[in-house]
Amino acid sequence: MGRGSYTASDWNMLRSTFAADQKAEHIFSGKSRHTEKASLQGVFREARDNEDSPLSTPVIIGFDVTTSMGYLAEELALHALNRAVMYLYEHKPIPNPQILCCAIGDSKSDRVPLQVTQFESDIRMIRQLTALYLEGGGGGNGGESYHLAWYFAANRTKTDCWEKRRKKGHLITIGDDRCHRQLTRNEILRVFGDRTEYDLSDAELLAAAEEKYHVFHICIDKGMPGDSQFFADWNALMPGRVAVIGKKDIACLPELIFSLISVAEGKTHNDALRAVDQSAAEIAAAAIACIRTADQNIISF
Repeated sequence: MGRGSYTASDWNMLRSTFAADQKAEHIFSGKSRHTEKASLQGVFREARDNEDSPLSTPVIIGFDVTTSMGYLAEELALHALNRAVMYLYEHKPIPNPQILCCAIGDSKSDRVPLQVTQFESDIRMIRQLTALYLEGGGGGNGGESYHLAWYFAANRTKTDCWEKRRKKGHLITIGDDRCHRQLTRNEILRVFGDRTEYDLSDAELLAAAEEKYHVFHICIDKGMPGDSQFFADWNALMPGRVAVIGKKDIACLPELIFSLISVAEGKTHNDALRAVDQSAAEIAAAAIACIRTADQNIISF
């Protein structure tokens, strides 16, 4: 995987095939038959160097597909992923991006709590995104399983970026709820087919992913009572690596994703924001008010 390159014309052609109403239920082709593939037992994803990507850089974008977040999948498919990729290709904060998408649910209640595409460099990244199954679950149990993406990144990805060059990739999750405190042994067995000696905490899973990836989380502010507490919970878990964006500003996700990757790669605030659409720059700047870089220094905006 990871061959080819991304073009605007390929995107325009793909988008022309979407249903006229451009609703998520008509864009995403995955159906309930995917529940038969709930386990990711033995599944690995590789981001490898090739003639098209001689310095491949893995990027994982995980997004919440529980009931409250259907609009996020729609936004990614119709707008955000395409624009984020175009920013990465045009301004090159990283060489040869290879992008994998994760659909994240709730390992405590959903039949298909994690789905993953391949690492791709061309329009296949969006074709595979729209082939995912939007279960629309979530258990109303105080959180979602964003840490499934961390477990997968740590244990089920193989990248030349890390193995050859000891350089980290990028992992960004997006959602509007807390992360469950633990991933239990039974959940790990059911989702991945792996047997572990004990339950794993959110902090342990995050630390494992951070060995090979710069990890960030984007919190969606719904404007509801209690939102500030779940932002605080995320900041306690990932100090300096949490961005907050309002639901009404979801169209600025591409600029935010690009800015997070750019800052993690050592770009300054001004350099990152100078490259993005200036109508979104102010929102992106506020969202990443304080981001910790790989060397643990704080960049304040």
